Amino acid sequence: MSSTALNALIVGALSYIFYKIVAFIIWYNNLCRIFKDCPGPKDGHWLLGNRFPKPGQQLLNRFLELGRQYRKYYVLWLGPFQPMLFACHPTTVKQVLKTSEPKSTKFGGSYRHLLPWLGRGLLIADGARWARARRLLTPAFHFGILKPYATVAMDATNILIEKLEPFANTPKYFEVFNVISLCTLDIILRCAFSYNTNCQSNLETLPYVEAVHEISEALAVRNRTPYLFPDFIFYLSSLGRKFVKNCKFVHKVAEEVIDKRRETLAKEGLSSRKYLDFLDILLTAKDESGVGLTQEEIRNEVDTFLFAGHDTTASAISWTLYSLAEHPEIQRKVYEEINSVLHDRESDDLQWDDLPKLEYLTMVIKESIRFHCPVFSIQRQFTKDFELDGHAFPAGTVVSVLILNLHHNKDVWGNPEEFVPERFSKENSATMDSYQYVPFSAGPRNCIGQHFAMHEIKIIISKLVYRYVLRYKFELEPNYVPEKKPAIVMRTTNGIRMRILKW
Repeated sequence: MSSTALNALIVGALSYIFYKIVAFIIWYNNLCRIFKDCPGPKDGHWLLGNRFPKPGQQLLNRFLELGRQYRKYYVLWLGPFQPMLFACHPTTVKQVLKTSEPKSTKFGGSYRHLLPWLGRGLLIADGARWARARRLLTPAFHFGILKPYATVAMDATNILIEKLEPFANTPKYFEVFNVISLCTLDIILRCAFSYNTNCQSNLETLPYVEAVHEISEALAVRNRTPYLFPDFIFYLSSLGRKFVKNCKFVHKVAEEVIDKRRETLAKEGLSSRKYLDFLDILLTAKDESGVGLTQEEIRNEVDTFLFAGHDTTASAISWTLYSLAEHPEIQRKVYEEINSVLHDRESDDLQWDDLPKLEYLTMVIKESIRFHCPVFSIQRQFTKDFELDGHAFPAGTVVSVLILNLHHNKDVWGNPEEFVPERFSKENSATMDSYQYVPFSAGPRNCIGQHFAMHEIKIIISKLVYRYVLRYKFELEPNYVPEKKPAIVMRTTNGIRMRILKW
């Protein structure tokens, strides 16, 4: 190469580098200009951004403190180049959730970190892919499909009660999350996949629950640790290697469920089925072009619903039991309502048509979910410019709807730190803003399985209360204070230890 050509190449390379540096400086200055006047703490480090406590009660307290200070929205910086908005009032939450904007899968986005586990199933899919999946899967949650599931949930709860019987009127405590997680896993496997593993008694299935828990823990650590955002660093770490191992294990479980059903359908067809479940619809659904879901798409949806159908519901049920144990007088009122529905029956099994009659129980469940926030945050990434509370933001901005702040917003709830089931009475609910209470999200991307979840929660709680609360009460371990730990769902660092004691 001649010296003239070499000099031209060097000048061209330097010019390109200079151009990229200038473009970056302009972009960064513009980014700072846009976000500098937003409400939010100004104590961030220039390189590390705003600092967060480790996942646990201190982190939740930090968010609650910010929510009390900034009532509509605020901005936090994740490192030097990534601001994130946090919406925490019905007016700002509505501006985010009324759209069908996708979940954030950009660098550092928490949903990006879910991809190796859940793939681009309904939870994470965006655009046309999400719209297609939503159309194909909506029939799986029609009331006619859900109705037979009530019997399955009651049978699974009877097994749960058998497991709890040794604790009745003894000094022994049981850990709530463990037993409830196995029960909800049993229900989702049997309802959505007609897959009976006897998992509440067969401890061989416990590794699935543990693997999901460890995946959630790994994601919680990664989401707050910027140096673990790059894949090559995360997967070289011990945390990343264990994450991969657990993902492979849960994928194997999902594939076993799918393969077993394929074999059944190949031999017997749909005519042998008492009712079509979620997996039947996955395997047979066709879009308007006559194209079905691929094997990978089916596995993504199975993984998504195995997780969402048992872990989030288990958290909601566990926190509701905790709330009942904190308030013995509410336990009694729930029992009296259930007894009024079942008083003239030989069986204590509720019927499908009984569930709407449990109005007070529904209020207690909703208040517990509001108070404890089983899912404390959801995200959206805007694909076009938008406004939030009158402030303009560019496409690409990530907005977190911080359900924890919304459900504890004093401007909305008045006395958010008090447990008041009556705030969800029919009269009060009729005057609520539809974006004031969003435990299952809201808008076009709301949770497709929310009715299934609420029916399951009602059945499990009602059967436990009806079995025990006439003679016994659920009582927390003395001096117990839950140390909440937000991962994908709200858990605790020290469990929820409870016993069943005579009044």
